[in-house]
Amino acid sequence: MKPTASLFDLTGRTVLVTGSTKGIGRAMVEGCARAGATVVVSSRKQELCDAVASEIADATGAKTFGVACHVGDWDSIPGIVETIIGRTGRVDVLVNNAGISPSRSSVAEMPLDLWRKIFSVNLEGPLRMSQCIAPHMRDHGGGSIINVATMAAYSGGSAVNAYGASKAALLNLTKSMAQEWAPWKVRVNALSPGPFMSEMVEGAAKNAPGFLDLIAGGTYQKRVADPDEIVGPVVYLASDASSYVTGDDISVSGGMHK
Repeated sequence: MKPTASLFDLTGRTVLVTGSTKGIGRAMVEGCARAGATVVVSSRKQELCDAVASEIADATGAKTFGVACHVGDWDSIPGIVETIIGRTGRVDVLVNNAGISPSRSSVAEMPLDLWRKIFSVNLEGPLRMSQCIAPHMRDHGGGSIINVATMAAYSGGSAVNAYGASKAALLNLTKSMAQEWAPWKVRVNALSPGPFMSEMVEGAAKNAPGFLDLIAGGTYQKRVADPDEIVGPVVYLASDASSYVTGDDISVSGGMHK
């Protein structure tokens, strides 16, 4: 255990955040960089990963890498993980943030191919990334895996049925991972965000007057969060400050009910 003053210090650690070129993913990866970590920026487009990694390096002085990865492509993930570890030497923290919710189809109208696409990214992607990285963490003394879920996993809803269902499954999988990998000193936890400002939320607000007030109204604080407000919880779970926390889910939702 580090001294109390440095519990949240990530110096010497490598943090990989999937889906980290925008929104809360970008906030997470920059926040970890500011806490001292070497960070790996990852999303589907290499040029965008490189650009964001360069921006974060300039802003924080941290060592950064950009590595493209489509987490919905099961077979490509092992090779990508080997590429990342070949460049960084290790991964101490994996944040499975990448996710999609591309349709507002009702349960009755949800097509099977779209259902499977959502689950391939939101559930199978975190599973495969974790399967490939956890053994490397074990071999380097342990690590932390953070699965990004959502408060919709608890509430459900027709408009987010596949998204919420995939994230509910991810919460259950988080507990299984935590139990199985505890002997490896690999901690596995989840974060469940409520409404955060994002491109998706901004687009919905333009098309649906009153949308921001609607989603803000579901929180005690009656507001939509700024992406930077996810940084404290993710650094906490990535660091020694949470050394006795595993198999848990922390809501970052302004007080929404689970």
